[in-house]
Amino acid sequence: MDCLFCRIAQGELPSRKIYEDACILGFHDIHPVAPVHFMLIPKLHIDSLADAGPGHRDLLGDIMVLAPRLAREQGCTDGFRTIINTGRVGGQEVRHLHIHIIGGAHPLPAMIARPG
Repeated sequence: MDCLFCRIAQGELPSRKIYEDACILGFHDIHPVAPVHFMLIPKLHIDSLADAGPGHRDLLGDIMVLAPRLAREQGCTDGFRTIINTGRVGGQEVRHLHIHIIGGAHPLPAMIARPG
């Protein structure tokens, strides 16, 4: 498997890390859309949120609890956006579950343009 995020998690490719433990890696997005834009990934390869199952409950819970702490540490004191793109239609570009944490700009742009 030649997964970009697995290679980053294994230290084969560089990243600007903001967090790392045995199961989770947090790093800055290389193409930020706001002053704060980082990602949290499980080190375990899971293709997408659609592929997560009951056995991933604790790991995903740990990531979700970690997200606000890291967002605050990165300067998001007045809110942030959490995005999980899932699958082709959902806009997922890297086939490894990842969560974008975006903030530091007021207001953040609309997530999806409303028709009309």
